[in-house]
Amino acid sequence: MNKPLVGAVFGLLLIGATAAPATAVGAQHEAKAKAKAKAVTFAGTVALSNCSGSVVRVPDSQPTDPALVMSNGHCLESGFPGPGEVVVDQPSSRTFSLLNSAGSKVATLRADKIAYGTMTDTDVSLYQLTSTYAQIESSYGIKALELSASHPTAGTAITVVSGYWKKTYSCNIDGFAYRLKEGEWTWKDSVRYTSTCNTIGGTSGSPVVDQASGKVVAVNNTGNEDGARCTDNNPCEVDENGTVTVRKGINYAQETYGIVPCVGIGNKIDLSAAGCELPKP
Repeated sequence: MNKPLVGAVFGLLLIGATAAPATAVGAQHEAKAKAKAKAVTFAGTVALSNCSGSVVRVPDSQPTDPALVMSNGHCLESGFPGPGEVVVDQPSSRTFSLLNSAGSKVATLRADKIAYGTMTDTDVSLYQLTSTYAQIESSYGIKALELSASHPTAGTAITVVSGYWKKTYSCNIDGFAYRLKEGEWTWKDSVRYTSTCNTIGGTSGSPVVDQASGKVVAVNNTGNEDGARCTDNNPCEVDENGTVTVRKGINYAQETYGIVPCVGIGNKIDLSAAGCELPKP
């Protein structure tokens, strides 16, 4: 995983420092996409104590709804959820540093609960804040990032925006891993980056923004550091036939379009809603 950082214990964990070259599909799109790219800023991103994240909304979220912060399941303050474990509606008083477009901290936001968190099938956490979207926008002039309701597309120009490091990484979606296996965990239909998104420790939970639409299509979570096969910090790809592929230095994210059907009225996570396929407790 793009390891969460605890103080200075881990230091700079360079993931993808020896990144593999982009595949032909990703390389063909890269030059074309650059000309179409919109400016992606830090506005709406947050820094956690050990990871990155963002204030997010779904298309039907209302200004008066309590705002949500998205990060990784492996960034939860309670530690990594085990395989099959799903965290729902647990109290939390975690704080987040809200950034403006330039990457400067403008506020401290506070959660009142972990609305959802898991590392099964995906690697995501959603915190419910004590502030509404309207309050955040009125006080700080910052709007939430919107989660796209559509599956991302190979070749799309993207930017990974790390609130922790106040750094961005731009590349393209190289393709998708049918299954991504790392140690005990397995994730479905993961986004694979082209090599220029050489994310590092602390970028865990960063929103992956489609440069054309400005919407979030994934949440950054891991990369193969050493070329090892399916071990912690060295995920491998497994296709429909069980064939394993290792891509040393390549990094990955988890798609977020599947979250959208699971967010109901008042931004409440409803795992029984039509179309919601997030793992259940």
